[in-house]
Amino acid sequence: MSGPVPDGSKSVVPFGAKSKNVASNVADPLEAAGQTILGLVHRAASTPEKNYQQALDFTQKLSGQFKAAEDRIKALEADVRYQVDRADRAEKWLYKISVEIEQRFFGGDDSRRVQVPASQAQSQGR
Repeated sequence: MSGPVPDGSKSVVPFGAKSKNVASNVADPLEAAGQTILGLVHRAASTPEKNYQQALDFTQKLSGQFKAAEDRIKALEADVRYQVDRADRAEKWLYKISVEIEQRFFGGDDSRRVQVPASQAQSQGR
């Protein structure tokens, strides 16, 4: 790079060494451009990380809501089964009561007996 100096020895300038002419790194356009590019690289790298974290948080939130919805569905299905059972039992009681009324008040005439409801006939077969 540089030629011989007056005393006859060669001087070596290390790579990346600062020139004596440059007062500061900020004044050097190359340094400023390098710093700007590094800043953009760091910013570009942090954006996907932030997006990933937001997506992960959102996914966890939705997962919790989905689990709560599943639990609520199971509870509602159990309640429906309970209410259907109650309705079946109520129908059986109404049938027994109507048969008893027929027998007590209208004399046990089988021709006047109330027909078993379709749902009763199915539930009695269970």
